[in-house]
Amino acid sequence: MSKVDTAWLRMDTEANLMMIVGVWSIRPGITLDALRTRVAERLLQYPRFRQKVVEDALLGAQWVQDKDFDIAHHVVGEVPLPLRGQTRDQVLRERVAELCSQPLDPARALWQMQLIEDMGDGSSALICRVHHCIADGIALIAVMLSITDDGKAPPQRSSAGSRRPAQEPQEAHEADWLLDAFLRPMSNMTVKAIGLAGKGVSKGVGAMMNGTTPVDSSLEMARMGYQAVSDVAAFALMPDDSPTRLKGKPGAKKTVAWDDSLSLADVKAVGKALGASINDVLLACAAGAIGKYLADKGEDPAGKEIRAMVPVNLRPLEQAWQLGNRFGLVPLVLPVGIANPVERLFAVRARMSELKGSFQPVMAFGLLSVAGLLIKPVQHAMLNLFAKKATAVMTNVPGPAEALKFCGSTVEKVMFWVPQSGDIGLGLSILTYAGRVQFGLITDAGLCPDPEAIIANFAPEFEKLLMLALMMPWERDAA
Repeated sequence: MSKVDTAWLRMDTEANLMMIVGVWSIRPGITLDALRTRVAERLLQYPRFRQKVVEDALLGAQWVQDKDFDIAHHVVGEVPLPLRGQTRDQVLRERVAELCSQPLDPARALWQMQLIEDMGDGSSALICRVHHCIADGIALIAVMLSITDDGKAPPQRSSAGSRRPAQEPQEAHEADWLLDAFLRPMSNMTVKAIGLAGKGVSKGVGAMMNGTTPVDSSLEMARMGYQAVSDVAAFALMPDDSPTRLKGKPGAKKTVAWDDSLSLADVKAVGKALGASINDVLLACAAGAIGKYLADKGEDPAGKEIRAMVPVNLRPLEQAWQLGNRFGLVPLVLPVGIANPVERLFAVRARMSELKGSFQPVMAFGLLSVAGLLIKPVQHAMLNLFAKKATAVMTNVPGPAEALKFCGSTVEKVMFWVPQSGDIGLGLSILTYAGRVQFGLITDAGLCPDPEAIIANFAPEFEKLLMLALMMPWERDAA
């Protein structure tokens, strides 16, 4: 297992399990047998989904073929969920929240699908859990697309006249991509950032990264560790988040919510009218929704800002089939205390512009990857820096423009929830799919027991921007 994937494997805590959890709403419903057949035909062409993890004190974590692999352990069915006076969405939310808090079986491959064949309205719900050590979000989207009706299998390689699944990148290549994607891009800006700690440190780090001598994996890890110390110094210079009810010590119980009421076409129109990107508009709505939630709870958000750690892809999309984790993190400040929706949008746009071209996407990558390989007390101490500097993990992923087909049925909704590291207790996922914007929110049940109250604010916050955009003077496009 690569060093980075090993980091995610070891970052599980009682409060935050490193699982990516997703739900497909499928109409008409499908059967468990059909699902198992499709998974066997498509998903298992990725060798990683037949492998389990074995940890060794000397060799570290290893991917090992599970000789006792049984698809029945990984693709399971559930009886229809009892409504007990609740809506189907409410019951499904409860089940997803329960699964978010249940660890995967470490003796088997670290993934599982649970199918609720009949949701009572002619549809099925497919709940999928995948440990982060298997792949990041970009890679899992490639997996998702490959198992649909029109999906393409991962690339194959021929060997001695036979076809076999393509292998993941070898360990020897890991040092190369880490050096290119992590160390070298940081050289100039990182030296300036940590220069506050002394010219000697800056000179030493600069000499280390400008060297041309080939390095082996152990020396590469030493460089990563040295760089991570510098990253901590730079990260520590950031001011702590504003204290809100959303910060605190999370527990093991989670709760989730989602919404898909926004039209992507409307979001594009508002962005064009106000000179902002789709991402700017959605993040501004997220900031407004959180600010409104705090206000409704009696907490004045005026002047407050919270920071969200936003994943940034660090690999070519054509290599997503190789699985594994290759992404960085950007600390994005959300102005939850700005009540004016347009002013808030412009503030988000300015913050996003400041991040473009900066070293920050790879800075937090180094901190996370090295922290996962340290002894638990030191690891937790490093990861808890994120809890002080950030309130949430937030990801925004562009999905397919058209609805997917799966086992002959239509995937009506696609929702997912990101894990949170350290003591961060809030995760927000935004996915554009089939012309809609899907919001998913996972929170610590103690810090935020009612995430649906935050989700309910997204549409009203967008409506404010839409109304203002419609009131603006519109000019005819030149012929």
